[in-house]
Amino acid sequence: MKKEKVVRVAQKAYQLGKEYERTYRGCSQCVIAALQDVLDARNDDIFKAATGLAGGTGLTCDSGCGAYMGAVLVLSSLLGRERNNFSDPEGIRFKTHKLVRKFREKFINEYGSVVCRDIQNKILGRYYYLPDPQEFEKFHNAGAHDVHCPEVVGKAAKWMAEIILDEISLPK
Repeated sequence: MKKEKVVRVAQKAYQLGKEYERTYRGCSQCVIAALQDVLDARNDDIFKAATGLAGGTGLTCDSGCGAYMGAVLVLSSLLGRERNNFSDPEGIRFKTHKLVRKFREKFINEYGSVVCRDIQNKILGRYYYLPDPQEFEKFHNAGAHDVHCPEVVGKAAKWMAEIILDEISLPK
């Protein structure tokens, strides 16, 4: 794909990711929606399956960033081992793994981690335990939903869009 188109589509993914996170929240689903929209690859089952991944899974923040995991789900849905080819003699899963590591490197370079709690510490100066209503309110008041999480979601959508468009032949 031409570089100009990759840049344009990736920028659109960034903008949609930020908009969706500000409007709807749920980092995993917001990055999925942004990527599915710009790639014209809507899959409601993947979107729904990502519900519990938000906020480092179940809002506990002790697992992978929801935006990170949601983007990996989109990549895997487009280039992943299929159940009817479980043995994967072609090694499709290894190309997927390679691209996930490329994506991970972008998170590490930007945030030092792919773990929600660590990313919160980096961008907000502390970690918030989101199931606690008081902590959730502090998280919100710190600009998490208006600035910080939308930025993480936007970047995740942009980075993954670039990887997908550079590395995968998408059906027309």
